[in-house]
Amino acid sequence: MCTNGVNGTQFKASLEQIDEAVALTRRWTHRAYHTAEDAQLPHTAATLQRAQSLLDEVRALMSDAGDFAEEEVASLNISVNLV
Repeated sequence: MCTNGVNGTQFKASLEQIDEAVALTRRWTHRAYHTAEDAQLPHTAATLQRAQSLLDEVRALMSDAGDFAEEEVASLNISVNLV
């Protein structure tokens, strides 16, 4: 349903797509981390490990955004009039 020019269901789906993209990036970063660690590149591995942590934080924030969006859309007073 559109509210204030935004379809709440589609918006929530968009947030989920962003989260899925970040999840994929996190997986690739994790693989790169193990490659660097196995190749004895400690500084590279440590940096990639930090990047993984930041991507985990992004995913948590995306989850929060999805929850907030769902709550806020549900709380809007929407009326539909037939014309």
